[in-house]
Amino acid sequence: MGIPFFQAARIGAYLLKQELSGRKRYPLVLMLEPLFRCNLACAGCGKIDYPDPILNQRLSYDQCMEAIDECGAPVVSIAGGEPLLHREMPQIVEGYLQRKKFVILCTNALLLAKKIDDYKPSPAFTWSIHLDGNQAMHDKSVCQRGVYDKAVEAIKLAKSRGFQVSINCTLFNDADPVQVADFFDEMKALGLNGITVSPGYAYERAPDQQHFLNRTKTKELFRGILARGNGGKNWPFTQSRMFLNFLAGNEAYHCTPWGNPTRTVFGWQKPCYLLGEGYAKTFAELMNDTEWDKYGVGNYEKCADCMVHSGFEASAVRDMVRNPLKAARVALGGVRTTGAMAKDIPIDKQRKAEFVFSGHVERKMTEIRSAKHGSAKPGPQPTVAAE
Repeated sequence: MGIPFFQAARIGAYLLKQELSGRKRYPLVLMLEPLFRCNLACAGCGKIDYPDPILNQRLSYDQCMEAIDECGAPVVSIAGGEPLLHREMPQIVEGYLQRKKFVILCTNALLLAKKIDDYKPSPAFTWSIHLDGNQAMHDKSVCQRGVYDKAVEAIKLAKSRGFQVSINCTLFNDADPVQVADFFDEMKALGLNGITVSPGYAYERAPDQQHFLNRTKTKELFRGILARGNGGKNWPFTQSRMFLNFLAGNEAYHCTPWGNPTRTVFGWQKPCYLLGEGYAKTFAELMNDTEWDKYGVGNYEKCADCMVHSGFEASAVRDMVRNPLKAARVALGGVRTTGAMAKDIPIDKQRKAEFVFSGHVERKMTEIRSAKHGSAKPGPQPTVAAE
């Protein structure tokens, strides 16, 4: 599975505790975005389209610790932007490890060789290198030549230093199943600890809107890939087999966005990692005041094609906990890649999309200007720091 036994056991115990307590909504992974600034400008990214004053914002160490203390998730995935641009990142990682959390530090790896001495290997710490396929696929995805080669060099360096290393791979509608399967074989040969894969999501502000997958294309793509890897059993996925089963069209889950709550420089993002439709000041406010039923496939136009891990991995994990025999069959037999697909959620009654991005940006800019002139409202504010 690509997941160490002790990690699976601790997370499993956490999940059982939540389920046995009857808790309806609980977090599994804290998605932390301590900055939006990046050293790449990928065409499919909707995280870097902000004015410079917002791109210069950083969550402080204290704010990052408050986020995990508030939500209590057993896993923290640190993304961005590019987290290695954050000067306090080594302290943030160490702070989470001291709190007995599993830490996944996502990076495009361009700065990893320069920064690696600031980190120590730990069974609870994993470098997650962004690689969207082989050399041609990845360099096209990130709109810059040579990035794939640097990422592979960084993987080899981190492995030689004793770190756990995985890759996170986002696939778009031009992905070829044969090439992706060959790529996974190559990554496995490097001795990777894990692979995380997800279909691309159509960020409304992404420069390239033409190459995102719809749900039918996603299922067909992943059936084609997994069929070439013994139902996925050939590769060390650090994801539940039930999520892969979902990607192959064998399940029709509703999303559980609260499973991966997101903390950014704006606050706690409503409703999920992918949609910034509003922001809460606290985790409790996010959980209690978000109108969850307004979002998700079948409820909201923006969600219609989404099958991304941040929305559905927690759904798959919950299904695994509630239906262990079904999960065992998929784990032992591999993901089914032929036959009828599960009936999908109808979208004929979904509400129309609302476009609120500009309003959130303007409010944040007003907050920054007010803080600069000493008239900000009291309370913790993101720090400003440039690398």
